[in-house]
Amino acid sequence: MATQTKKSSANLLVLFGIILLVQGFGSALTEAAWDTGFGVAAVLREAGAPAWTDLVVGALGCALLAAAVRRRFTGTAR
Repeated sequence: MATQTKKSSANLLVLFGIILLVQGFGSALTEAAWDTGFGVAAVLREAGAPAWTDLVVGALGCALLAAAVRRRFTGTAR
């Protein structure tokens, strides 16, 4: 059962990482190209957050994906 929990938590890290990666960098790209944002980053921007928060959201997605890859290939359960 513990192995299943580790697998599901690793899968969640990958899922959230991909979501934040697309939301952050995708919103920054659409903002630059078409002057419109989407998702989490657009909500943050409408709430008054600066434009660089899109990149922070994308970077957070990259960090989550890196943690998931590290967990998968090294076997650490942090």
